Amino acid sequence: MGVIGVQLVVTMVMASVIQKIIPHYSLARWLLCSGSLRWYQHPTEEELRILAGKQRGKTKKDRKYNGHIENKPLTIPKDIDLHLETKSVTERDTIALHYFPEYQWLVDFTVAATVVYVVTEAYYSIVKPSQEMNISVVWCLLVLAFAVKVLFSLTTHYFKVEDGGERSVCVTFGFFFFVKAMAILIVTENYLEFGLESGFSNFSESAMQFLEKQGLESQGPVSKLTFKLFLAVLCSLIGAFLTFPGLRLAQMHLDALNLATEKITQTLLHINFLAPLFTVLLWVKPITKDYIMNPPLGKESIPLMSEDTFDTVRLWIIILLCVLRLAMMRHHLQAYLNLAQKSVDQMKKEAGRISMVDLQKMVARVFYYLCVIALQYVAPLVMLLHTTLLLKTLGNYSWGIYPELNSDTPVENSLLPSSVYSESPPADGKMKVTVVQITMALGSLKNIFTPLLFRGLLSFLTWWIAACLFSTSLFGLFYHQYLTVA
Repeated sequence: MGVIGVQLVVTMVMASVIQKIIPHYSLARWLLCSGSLRWYQHPTEEELRILAGKQRGKTKKDRKYNGHIENKPLTIPKDIDLHLETKSVTERDTIALHYFPEYQWLVDFTVAATVVYVVTEAYYSIVKPSQEMNISVVWCLLVLAFAVKVLFSLTTHYFKVEDGGERSVCVTFGFFFFVKAMAILIVTENYLEFGLESGFSNFSESAMQFLEKQGLESQGPVSKLTFKLFLAVLCSLIGAFLTFPGLRLAQMHLDALNLATEKITQTLLHINFLAPLFTVLLWVKPITKDYIMNPPLGKESIPLMSEDTFDTVRLWIIILLCVLRLAMMRHHLQAYLNLAQKSVDQMKKEAGRISMVDLQKMVARVFYYLCVIALQYVAPLVMLLHTTLLLKTLGNYSWGIYPELNSDTPVENSLLPSSVYSESPPADGKMKVTVVQITMALGSLKNIFTPLLFRGLLSFLTWWIAACLFSTSLFGLFYHQYLTVA
């Protein structure tokens, strides 16, 4: 009998797909190079000379007469009649983009991990294995690790800037989110129904029972204060990593609204911007769950759906909002690329002169940082999506709208020890004895880290990621709308 069986086969096939097929059929490259995105090319030196009415002199005296010498950079008036040419983004253009390998790997690996997750969920719904480890959890954890690594790399890039204020912004928002997390963690379950209290209590009791069986005396692995302090520190780091993605999203949202001409596109852009707020409200009990479970319909109170159905609908809403955000990605990226022309138009309103090199850098910089902006847009989306998938799997939820008819294994059943404890290890062979011992150890860990704990922890992290995105994007909206000079 195989250790993992079908899941191991799926993993090996997907690893081969990542190595052989995805480099040729990449979703990340298609999102940028399908022809819908157009970037602005910087003008050449000859074009700028012609527009400024200057010609390259043959002698040093002629070049000095035209306004420059050998050691002085060429300058042109800022109010020059300059119109940038556009070009569709091609695969050759992406070679020079900063962070393009990281962007391509994150998006393509996320696609592969999502496919593995879907296949594994189908396998579990049909076969219903009881003694196998769900390997899709490992794929989801790898996706989250890659997303956090990319956000950490982008954040350290801001810390390397000496003159800018990006470092102060990250530190300030990090401390702000630390205080906010401490305040959220003391809110009772009557308002925010994460299930952290019940999950931590279940974890402590299970750990104490396990230690007692091993002959050890303990009051628990960790105190509640230490647990919440660790969560607050983790939340502050997540908030610091999501600061500039949220601020950038606000600017792209405003520019995309000005760019959109159809009402349906503008409506979808508004929904996409408010998607994190909708996710946050799904865990606010007085606003959502109380009205659904006990709607005010006169004297009689008839619940619109069961509690299990509400949990399932909540998962589906988050996934649909993630799909919407991915669908609106090109509108936001095109709005970012238009910043090149917007900067040139702003320059024309100013007096004075600008060097040709600075003008070319100002235009070219927008396109070369396209993948940085794409990562800031995609990485929070990937984190939110796969945290939700982990919440479903580790929290023992169901994808069916009526899980009470589809699910035969409630949460309490998963807390029971597996049948491996009743099996005696065979005497022929040390290998089988070792396998049984490892299985018993994994069973013990399963009894400690229960679905009740994962429900509380992953619900809180899913809610927190959405809350950080909405907080930073709302601040960015206020900043770009009222504090910047147009």
